[in-house]
Amino acid sequence: MSPNLLESTRRRFLQLSAAGVGTASLSGWLEVLAGRAAASQAPKGKAKACVLLWMDGGPSHKDTLDLKPDGKGAGEFKPIKTSAPGVEVSEHLPHLAQVMKHGVVVRGMSTGEGAHARAKYNLHTGYREGQGGLVYPSLGAIVAKEVGKPDTAVPAFVAIGNRTFGSGFLGPKYQPLNVQDASRGVDDLKALVGGPQQANRLSLLDEMEQAFHGEYKAPVITDHKTTYERAVKLMNAKEARAFDLAQEPAAGRAKYGTGKFADGCLMARRLVEVGVPFVEVGLGGWDTHLDNFERVKSLSGQIDTPAAALIEDLKQRGLLDSTLVIWMGEFGRTPNINTRGAKPGRDHYPRAWSLAMWGGGVAGGRVYGKTDADGAAVTDGKAGAADFLATVCELMGIDHTKQNDTPIGRPIRIVDKPSAFTSKIV
Repeated sequence: MSPNLLESTRRRFLQLSAAGVGTASLSGWLEVLAGRAAASQAPKGKAKACVLLWMDGGPSHKDTLDLKPDGKGAGEFKPIKTSAPGVEVSEHLPHLAQVMKHGVVVRGMSTGEGAHARAKYNLHTGYREGQGGLVYPSLGAIVAKEVGKPDTAVPAFVAIGNRTFGSGFLGPKYQPLNVQDASRGVDDLKALVGGPQQANRLSLLDEMEQAFHGEYKAPVITDHKTTYERAVKLMNAKEARAFDLAQEPAAGRAKYGTGKFADGCLMARRLVEVGVPFVEVGLGGWDTHLDNFERVKSLSGQIDTPAAALIEDLKQRGLLDSTLVIWMGEFGRTPNINTRGAKPGRDHYPRAWSLAMWGGGVAGGRVYGKTDADGAAVTDGKAGAADFLATVCELMGIDHTKQNDTPIGRPIRIVDKPSAFTSKIV
């Protein structure tokens, strides 16, 4: 190593140390987000639950959280001030602007996958699709296993709206319960028979499956048994009422607004209240190759009121400190506007993009990371998929270096090695 590079590295190390970012950090940005000094041991996370608001298709960072009004390809949206001094967001997110004092905007995301399917997989699991020949568990399944309580009746992982990634090699026990439409709740949740009659039927099913398993020993039989046990447990639980939005007072429901995403956010709050540790609420439509500005304006209107209501509701109920809320998609959109058709748009762009986080031990009212004048490249605080997943794990009190065994006994880390911190030191 040259003397100049060595001195530059030493200075950078001292700067990070002074900011509270120690070499034991899981990523380059956790201590900054949490607003604390580095400790000799990894802290116990404050978050007991996580709500992931997934913007399927990849929202344009330049039209939501990282506007560049004076840069190339700025577009037509204007930035507005938020409740956090110096933090600005799109004019079409006025309600989220009011809760930014509780959140952090991360503008340094830079990831390696530019195709939807691969990027979604990467951001949900921290691994690349096909890596190691495995199907890796998603963040929801990891939280379900590491934070969920095995004796509870409610599922530990619920996905509302879009279908999401599941438990991978962790197996069916940590698969998400998919709720397609929150306004309808969970189909067939009410038992057709109860009491002794239900118990007798379940006992008969168990006997039949045990005999079948004894003869064939097929893993699918265990999967089937696990699924049935989870379903019956939920059907008989009082907490199942959390899935019924008709139980919510009219005033409480009204502040979330209307629409599937609004209902999903309301259900997420109700599920967190009964102990569900991970809820994902999806909203599609963000793949804005065409007609970007009208579509982003419309989509922003769909998310702004319910997402802000969720954060405010959690705060008022004393749950925000223990609930991490994340708003993100699989990547951003190109800084430049394309020239397709009469209504241009923005294309896929994983090189530089933004996400936002509230609650869960995050010190609010700040921005972490920075892009250049055009929003085209990260100039400070770069973070990849593994850095993001590792940080969420630490906020949730999960040791991301822990290894889980695959069905054949192969040990796999919860999150692949983060790179952002080490790349700044080495």
